[in-house]
Amino acid sequence: MPSYNYTDIEREIIVLKAVTDLIDEMVNFEIFEKFERTRDMNMTFRTMTHQRLFNVLLVDMLTRPSKNHFGLPSVPKDASGSVRTFLYFLGQIGENPVLNPSSAVLLEPVEEFATWLDGECIVENVWFPSIELETTIQMPRMSFIKICGDIAKHCFPRLGTNADRIQELLANNGHEIDIEQAYLAMPDFYQWFHHDIFSYHSSTIAESLNNIRWGIHDYLTPEFTRSYKKTDPNSEAYKFDFPKDCTSRLGKEMYWELMNWVRSKPYMPRFEVTKYLKMRY
Repeated sequence: MPSYNYTDIEREIIVLKAVTDLIDEMVNFEIFEKFERTRDMNMTFRTMTHQRLFNVLLVDMLTRPSKNHFGLPSVPKDASGSVRTFLYFLGQIGENPVLNPSSAVLLEPVEEFATWLDGECIVENVWFPSIELETTIQMPRMSFIKICGDIAKHCFPRLGTNADRIQELLANNGHEIDIEQAYLAMPDFYQWFHHDIFSYHSSTIAESLNNIRWGIHDYLTPEFTRSYKKTDPNSEAYKFDFPKDCTSRLGKEMYWELMNWVRSKPYMPRFEVTKYLKMRY
């Protein structure tokens, strides 16, 4: 049960604030090198450590909250893939918007990223030297992203769930292995799918996240225009008029921060990566 009876508008504010915070931590010029053009380009991590951090933070976004203190809509029990992520809550906002009746600018990039995550990744000739296995692996893209992010985040004894995932994944691709072999295969899996496949897709992922960020900005801009008021014509002082149903302390604080976020605009411009980073896997 929620610890406070949040209104629909407060729940929307909470979700949008959480997602903008996550994306701002992932897609920025501390994680990625600065780029000179915004079309037909690629994103480059500053270091392998930044790539690892990007993967870990992405998994946070692709995981639903462990506790729901806010009364967010329940994820369907039979849901799988991108539905079991924060994208579900963004999709719910897009279908039932509160802060802006026109939500297409938000819903379109959310649906595009969800479709991409749920799409199948097929990688041929994957070599697991630790268990002497070479095979073709087929799975949803979100599966390898989450497995690699968990490996990057946790120490070996805490990777039991990932061992189960790798055992099930190989079984789905025609290879029965025991749980010990799954643990042995984990570093090989990480080498293939984090250092190679995830690295290849990172520019596309960053573009999708940036599109969602700008979609949220464009969705909130009319509300910012309504709410923003100068309080002194001779200074930069201003205030925001809170929406009628935004009355909780948390809702007001997050609303204020969101409106300031819109006021300053996303610090990374819109960009489009080269098509050659969207043709494989």
